Amino acid sequence: MTETDLKSPKPNGLALLPFAVFLLLFVGTGIILTQQQTAYAFYQLPAPVAILPAIMLALWLSKQPLNNSLNTFMAGAGQNTIITMCLIYLLAGAFSSVAQATGGVEATVNLGLSLLPEPFILPGIFIISGFVATAMGTSMGTIAAIAPVALGISESADINPALMAGTVLSGAMFGDNLSVISDTTIASARTQGSSMRDKFRENLHIAVPAALLALILFYLLQPDTSPAPVNPVDWLLVLPYLTILVLAVAGLNVFVVLTIGIVLAGVIGLMQADYAVLQFTKDIYQGFTKMQEIFVLSMLIGGLSQLIKHQGGLAYITALCQRLINKIGRQQQGQRATESALAGMVAVTNCCTANNTVSIIVCGDVARNLSQQQHIAPKRSASLLDIFSCISQGLIPWGAQALLLGSSFGLAPMTVVANSYYVMLLAVTSVISIVVGRKA
Repeated sequence: MTETDLKSPKPNGLALLPFAVFLLLFVGTGIILTQQQTAYAFYQLPAPVAILPAIMLALWLSKQPLNNSLNTFMAGAGQNTIITMCLIYLLAGAFSSVAQATGGVEATVNLGLSLLPEPFILPGIFIISGFVATAMGTSMGTIAAIAPVALGISESADINPALMAGTVLSGAMFGDNLSVISDTTIASARTQGSSMRDKFRENLHIAVPAALLALILFYLLQPDTSPAPVNPVDWLLVLPYLTILVLAVAGLNVFVVLTIGIVLAGVIGLMQADYAVLQFTKDIYQGFTKMQEIFVLSMLIGGLSQLIKHQGGLAYITALCQRLINKIGRQQQGQRATESALAGMVAVTNCCTANNTVSIIVCGDVARNLSQQQHIAPKRSASLLDIFSCISQGLIPWGAQALLLGSSFGLAPMTVVANSYYVMLLAVTSVISIVVGRKA
């Protein structure tokens, strides 16, 4: 890292232009083609291709020599959080592929259908996803474990796959937002000087009402279908999924959990007469290839975000929020204005970074200073940062969660987030919390 990299960049609104170009190309093309009733509208322009003009524009706008700008881009693409997501993509794809090939998905679907009453499939999936995410502390790991089973259940019970994907995303974001071992919880609590326990309790007042409303909504959205045929459960084939859930609840690292799941599914498959070692390796690689698009896109988004940050785009967002707070703060609504600004700042930053943990860290110092000026409790500012980064992450189609679910279900990411009803309800309860106010 050079001395220039260590300096805080000056606010520069023009640095946000490349990201606006990406959104205009990717989302705009999808919307136009949808209006033209084009099948798979959001798949016509691949996102990794749509982001290339934005990256070239960001490199052109950079005041650094090209080699330095490329180094900045590479550093962003290779940062720890990006590589972590990409490895989860690969392991999740491999596990899903092997489990599918060995019959594990079908067996687990039968188990799920036998345990979940017909009218409560969607609420049950929401609760299970939320429980696993709370235990694991990661929405990505939860989606990787739950998505294949949820897809199978939706097909067997004749439930709209997009609605099922939105239910899984809702539960995963609910649990990740509350988990005391989540990286977003740790980041928000540490940057604001709050204990994780206090931040957790503060989150409950906002998240639980949204979760209860989501449960009711998912129950009402549950289609009236004839009971799906349930075959006898093969517990040996279900074992990899049960193992993943147990290890997740035990708090084991998500990489270890998925690796054990892959190996166990493969060993069980090898016990069958028609499954061989070479086929096991091919299935692992096939799982890798299914994740190629989101793997590449995540790295490109990481690199673009780093360029935007380095050129002052994120600093511009925080400075704009500071000016708005200072202007409104002269009035009697200073605390509410500050809370609104904190929420907007971290949400917009997350849209640019597509990473809720990174957005919290970027906004952390500014949020803490502003909160102290308005005497906002650390647990309150930590809760708002975590919740609104979660809301943004759960509603952007270029976020890792929507991309993984879209790949797993064969859906456009925009379709997935359009059914993320808990996240939408969380946005409503969060705004109400700010408007009504909450005492420290």
